[in-house]
Amino acid sequence: QMAAINEPIRVLIVDDSAVVRRAVLEALSDDPEICVVGTASNGSIAIQKINQLKADVLILDIEMPEMDGFCALRILRARYPRIRTIMFSSLTQRGAVQTIEALSLGANDYIAKPACIAHQGYKDMLKGVSAELIPKIKQFRPAAENRMQGVENRVQGVVHPTPYSLPPASSVPRIVAIGISTGGPEALSRLIPSFSKEFPVPIVLVQHMPPVFTKLLAERLESISKLRVTEGCDGLELKPGVVYVAPGDFHMSLQNKGDGAVISLNQGPPENFCRPAVDVLFRSVAKVYGPNALGIIMTGMGQDGCKGVMEMKRQGALVFAQDQASSVVWGMPSAVINAGLADSVLPLDQISIAVDDCVLRNQVRVGA
Repeated sequence: QMAAINEPIRVLIVDDSAVVRRAVLEALSDDPEICVVGTASNGSIAIQKINQLKADVLILDIEMPEMDGFCALRILRARYPRIRTIMFSSLTQRGAVQTIEALSLGANDYIAKPACIAHQGYKDMLKGVSAELIPKIKQFRPAAENRMQGVENRVQGVVHPTPYSLPPASSVPRIVAIGISTGGPEALSRLIPSFSKEFPVPIVLVQHMPPVFTKLLAERLESISKLRVTEGCDGLELKPGVVYVAPGDFHMSLQNKGDGAVISLNQGPPENFCRPAVDVLFRSVAKVYGPNALGIIMTGMGQDGCKGVMEMKRQGALVFAQDQASSVVWGMPSAVINAGLADSVLPLDQISIAVDDCVLRNQVRVGA
């Protein structure tokens, strides 16, 4: 159980480097909302300390002796599913591959490890680690949980997640657009493989990630899915049954091209502190597809996607939001729900069923 709202979040630092452990400890030491309750030099020691220290969040290295981060993560997910895990990994190709694997195994987020943590500019490095890591720790606090749970209950009381009314024939979805952030790789590893090979429309998605990571995410999803999954590129024409992942550091939007659409990439200013941003993609989906679109807002911190969903709803599109219980962080879905924009609030394991029902049954109904 995560620390209460008025208590510090209890953090355990797990890394085989004493220098790294000290640096992370210093980076977190000045924040009164965070309490570092201990450190460990490998996964085995960390597992032994968890009950004693009652940690809420683990900062977890991957390459460690005796028990590495992957082994520790598997044990954590089995024994302590409510403990949140932030991977501490390098932004090298190897580090990116390892991080994507860890996130798909159930790690909740990640932070890049400085290339040389003991180099000159140590204080500047600490500021950088602190600025990135502290918000990622605090996102797991159940702030305003009771209020948001009440919002979800009210929405579910009006629009029950299943069954739901099919949209009119004029609104048959010709595209599915997904916005997702913290907890995304694991959720997508469950969602995307659940779609059949015959899925009849394209899927476009924004997962908040830097360059390299998005390409590796697309490759991993394709390796476990029946659908083709690829990173989006400029001018690429959308095809049915293909998943397009927005590339890191680029906004991805859609443009009309005859009877279909093509991808357009740009490096405009970040929106909601994000590039790629869900809002950018969703606004373009609203413009190109109008009522013939299905938007899905899933687990993630912040409110990215809410304004884009509003544009989609103005055009008559259908919108699903992931429920609180199956979300790692219920920020993005709750923003959409709180704004009254969700047609249905669904647990993760019911999203693909609802999407299939909406897309496939609707197409059969209208002879599409």
